[in-house]
Amino acid sequence: MNPVSESRSRRRMSGKERREQLIAVSRALFAEKGFDGTSVEEIAAHAQVSKPVVYEHFGGKEGIYAVVVDREMQRLLTMITEALSASHPLAKLERAALALLHYIEESSEGFRILVRDSHAASGTGTFASLISEIASQVEDMLADEFANRGYDPKLAPMYAQMLVGMVALTGQWWLDVRAPGREEVAANLVNLAWNGLTGLNPNPRLSPAGRRVEAQSAQKAQPPPPVRPATDKELRELEKAREREAKEQEKYAREQEKQRLREQREREKAREKERKEQEKLAREQEKARERELREREKAREREARELEKAREREAREQERLRAREARAAGRTVTRPAQPQPEQQARPAVVAHAPIRVQDEGYGSG
Repeated sequence: MNPVSESRSRRRMSGKERREQLIAVSRALFAEKGFDGTSVEEIAAHAQVSKPVVYEHFGGKEGIYAVVVDREMQRLLTMITEALSASHPLAKLERAALALLHYIEESSEGFRILVRDSHAASGTGTFASLISEIASQVEDMLADEFANRGYDPKLAPMYAQMLVGMVALTGQWWLDVRAPGREEVAANLVNLAWNGLTGLNPNPRLSPAGRRVEAQSAQKAQPPPPVRPATDKELRELEKAREREAKEQEKYAREQEKQRLREQREREKAREKERKEQEKLAREQEKARERELREREKAREREARELEKAREREAREQERLRAREARAAGRTVTRPAQPQPEQQARPAVVAHAPIRVQDEGYGSG
């Protein structure tokens, strides 16, 4: 850009207008490319000014980035804070979820800037600071609810981080997918946060107050009517409307609680039925095992008896065999011995010897 055109641009736009223009241009570039991917040259080129103009207003890229981030944080924080000003905890949760999703839908560039350079779970950076700020407000609300319900209020900070983190990360996911619709996403977020996994409603929907907030958000997109001071009658009607809203919210919360209790009782009945069936099955299995053990015991006893009978038969056979052997041996012992031929001849010789001696004697005499 030549100095003449730049001079004309400056005359056409005041300093405040130029500052807002640079913020808008930088916001779009930061959302598209991030802080590191954006240069002062690009900002100046898109704004059709020279680099010194950017430095004159903000001192550099860091200055304009800080302004953009601060504005987005304040806008989102204001929306969440207003949502948390509802009377009933369920209404607070619904409105906070709707506020975040509404901000994401209407200010996608701003939300991308907040989450691009610092992840919600990183613990550092702009978005983490914003989450901590919102969690501190939710913490106070949860502490009161915990005290009223008999829970330990010291656990409120932890639950606040869980709740806000769940909503924030869901918003990051929805930033790109944009399906299902905003109201359905909010209803399912509240369903999980309010009922828990064990009491999920299969068909979640926003409460009447939450639906009115969504309708009012849609109306706010239209050009607002001229603002005029509210009359006393309008203030009374507004107060009555708030009271009706609180009653409807209480009624809706009671209905949700009743439904949750019914579903819980049904689940308990189902678990009890399942437990009884399991106990019955366990008893049947135990009886089957006992029958099997008895059958095995009987089989072992039969085997033992058969073995004992076999041993007895074997013992009787051995006894009969020994008896036969003993009888056979007894007959052999009692039978008289027969003389041998030599023993029969020898006494005859001895008997005749003296006679032969005498005969010889007589003969000599």
